Amino acid sequence: MTDIKRALVDPAAVFRTPQGVLDARDLSRQQKIEILRRWEYDVREVLVAEEENMPGPLGVGLDEVLKALHALGAGVDTEHSPPTKEGGV
Repeated sequence: MTDIKRALVDPAAVFRTPQGVLDARDLSRQQKIEILRRWEYDVREVLVAEEENMPGPLGVGLDEVLKALHALGAGVDTEHSPPTKEGGV
């Protein structure tokens, strides 16, 4: 059984890859999207830190997360993204 609360806080602690989220049979589509959106945010934060010469662990690429979101039919969430280099418009 997937630890949903933990996955929503730290997806990489629960899943090895975004594909793992897609493959989780005990999660609803909406839960998968929420987890992947959190993962997207986390990856973007690491990318911003790297730009500022503060490298961090980047186990999953942004493209992997975006492909998983696309597979679920979830587009870019501009309504909840801040207007910054972390993913806003």
